[in-house]
Amino acid sequence: MHGSGRGSRRRAARAIAAVAALGALTLTACGDDGDAGTSGRESTIELPDLSGQELEVAAVWTGAERDNFLGVLEEFEALTGASVSYVPTGDNVSQYVSTRIEGGAPPDVVFVPQPGVIRQFAENGWLAPLGPAAREQLEANYTEGWRELGSYEGEPYGVYVKAANKSLIWYSTTAFEYAGVEPPATWDDFVDTAWTVWESGTTPLSVAGADGWTLTDWFENIYLSQAGPEMYDRLAAHEIPWTDESVTDALTTLAEVFGESRLLENGNSGSLQTLFPDSVTQTFIDLETPDAGMVFEADFVGAVITDSTDAVIGEDARVFPFPAVGGGDPPVVSAGDAAVAVAPDGTASEAQEALMTFLASPDAARIWAEAGGFVSPNHSLEFDAYPNDVQRGIAEALIAAGDDFRFDLSDQTPADFGGTTGQGMWQGLQNFLRYPDDIQGAQRYLESQAAAAYGE
Repeated sequence: MHGSGRGSRRRAARAIAAVAALGALTLTACGDDGDAGTSGRESTIELPDLSGQELEVAAVWTGAERDNFLGVLEEFEALTGASVSYVPTGDNVSQYVSTRIEGGAPPDVVFVPQPGVIRQFAENGWLAPLGPAAREQLEANYTEGWRELGSYEGEPYGVYVKAANKSLIWYSTTAFEYAGVEPPATWDDFVDTAWTVWESGTTPLSVAGADGWTLTDWFENIYLSQAGPEMYDRLAAHEIPWTDESVTDALTTLAEVFGESRLLENGNSGSLQTLFPDSVTQTFIDLETPDAGMVFEADFVGAVITDSTDAVIGEDARVFPFPAVGGGDPPVVSAGDAAVAVAPDGTASEAQEALMTFLASPDAARIWAEAGGFVSPNHSLEFDAYPNDVQRGIAEALIAAGDDFRFDLSDQTPADFGGTTGQGMWQGLQNFLRYPDDIQGAQRYLESQAAAAYGE
């Protein structure tokens, strides 16, 4: 946890509670017989009448991702009569929840991106385990791997409602056609493609360096492919130090693009000022003369493209898998967001249990999928729910992979190292983007931060 003392945490809790009271997005229940929601479809699960009950839900999502999720909550309201408000947590979910609990006003359901944080919350006694109805949906709709990610000591606490394929590179068809290039399959070909796009007059890469989490995804894909899954697991558990030669190799590979400012839209310093949504829009906002040819990130790039540009996914905007590095296999890095019921007394309310059950069902997944920019690990969701062939293909690949993937490395580590602005992996890789020649310096910083976070 963060903060300089109990008093400062209490002040922060009061401040957050005040902001939440002013800024929460409250949804209005439509209220009918509870058998059909706003979508007009019959519910496939039985939910209780929750008229007059209120829930507060918190997650990191803003913009298009938030708006699409609000449609899911509206359906729950219509089916149950409950009133649900949404509050953004900011990037550091762990700090947000701990501060709210310290202030005596925790949200009812929180979406947590990191398995390590779920374990931390459960160990602290902050969560209620899933009830019978939610467990039934979990068993029916999720593979063992996804169920285990949301469990602690064999007890299920979380439902991974939203998955992400973080091994994708989106590209402007205009930029590729003008340069006369095709999607590359290997890292060497990827670097060659970037230079060819640059020579054609378009900056090849848009990098969201202001958001440190995007930089961790760059590193993780390279490391997984180059070093292999066993080393990836060892580094995630800090069984090997960040000064290991395998990390040196991965950063050296990444420096082949991060060390060439001409390949980055607005250069290295400009990339460090670029937020994730802007990295997408500057690639696709101008369909005739794009500012950048490619942007790396997960399937949720599609939501930003649809919400903020006129580009049509599958026509103007296309995608290819992250290239294989150094003779390794193409990487498959997944991530996701798990819903958990916050209950410091260990017991969830009827409304909390009902929402967790709904979120674990195909009903909620379908509403989310139809809005675009979303992929569900719920294998009972039919693929026709996805709005285009690109999203459908990403979802099919995720389900076909089963449990054969590696979860986002930074999300497996303690939040102080893998998920906090201004420190840990986020800061260490921002330092590297700023000074890509100083690989050893980046490694020393990362190792010192990891050792502190792991209590070594």
